[in-house]
Amino acid sequence: MTPLPPPTRLHGRDMAAVGLTGLRGRPMRAALSALGIAIGIAAMVAVLGISTASRAGLMNEISQLGTNLLTVTPGQSLFGEDAKLPTEAPGMISRIPGVTSVSAVGQISGASVRRTDRIDVSQTNGIAVQATQLDLLENLGGTMRSGTWLNAGTSLYPAVVLGAVAAHRLGIDGPGEYVYIAGRWFTVLGVINPLVLAPEIDRSALVGWEAAEELLGFDGHPTTIYERSTDESVADVRAVLAATANPENPEQVTISRPSDALTAQLAAASAFNSLFLGLGAVALLVGGVGIANIMVISVLERRQEIGLRRALGATRGHIRLQFLTESVLLSMIGGVTGVVLGLAVTLGYAFYRDWPSVLPTQALVGGVLAAVVVGAVAGLYPARRAARLAPTQALSTG
Repeated sequence: MTPLPPPTRLHGRDMAAVGLTGLRGRPMRAALSALGIAIGIAAMVAVLGISTASRAGLMNEISQLGTNLLTVTPGQSLFGEDAKLPTEAPGMISRIPGVTSVSAVGQISGASVRRTDRIDVSQTNGIAVQATQLDLLENLGGTMRSGTWLNAGTSLYPAVVLGAVAAHRLGIDGPGEYVYIAGRWFTVLGVINPLVLAPEIDRSALVGWEAAEELLGFDGHPTTIYERSTDESVADVRAVLAATANPENPEQVTISRPSDALTAQLAAASAFNSLFLGLGAVALLVGGVGIANIMVISVLERRQEIGLRRALGATRGHIRLQFLTESVLLSMIGGVTGVVLGLAVTLGYAFYRDWPSVLPTQALVGGVLAAVVVGAVAGLYPARRAARLAPTQALSTG
């Protein structure tokens, strides 16, 4: 008796070639099928990439601005009225061990800043008029967009420095112009760049402390005190800050750390990232369903090919592996394309926002692996269906 020939085996290279041949036979269908996977992977990579770059940019910003800035503001009295900080509060706070710098501003009630005296006094544009101490800009780490900051001379006269938002609302680009404050013209000395840790300053018109008391009736009580201390003493300073700022009524003092608001943005961004990742996963699932659908149609169209291969000695396992390989390759092409698109979006957006170009390695590798898994799952049923076709049945259909 003639012995049966040993069963044939397909190597990985041969199987990849067979799978690519099946895809090349229907390039438009393959491209459209891979597009769904590409969109899903691109969305997921872009979300994770932009989130990573945003986080890195925000952490860099926080480290540059520092987490050692605390603000002291008055709360409310027992009768619901607005409390006041003592005029001596900045000086008392500066004597706390570990404190490196203290500055303050005081809002001038009843004063509004207008472009001209023809504008109604009630139209404030949300701009506050505040008296400021001279070391405010240095304490907050701010810079001038144009013009100069107040000094010992200009702080005595009707001169004003505008925050970035205030200057925009007033239509002022730089120094040399005039604004109308409380019945008097003030010369604009300059405009401050936006202050991340003190956005309230961006919406303010800042007048020297002495000029505010003499010309605008300022009572000398600070409304916000900005305090910086050494990093290791922040907790200790915060513990005694309220009692130091207002010894008689420490419960009427509010202490906050502006950098906490920036840190909270990371948590908020994470919540939105989860939503967008879910949408990307849905797109990936839809792409997987599309691949499964295309592979089922491919099995029906290629029955004669399947029958011929079976007649020439291909086993059920060969047929099953052939269609499973096609599905995985198709999904992998979509996955790699999606990773490239997502990476391009991430780098482009990071460059636009001036963020560090941080590549989410886990997202890149995970995107390709997710595409492979989706392709394998999507190809299981079509592969099994193709493998169950008998050679005679497959060859008899045309």
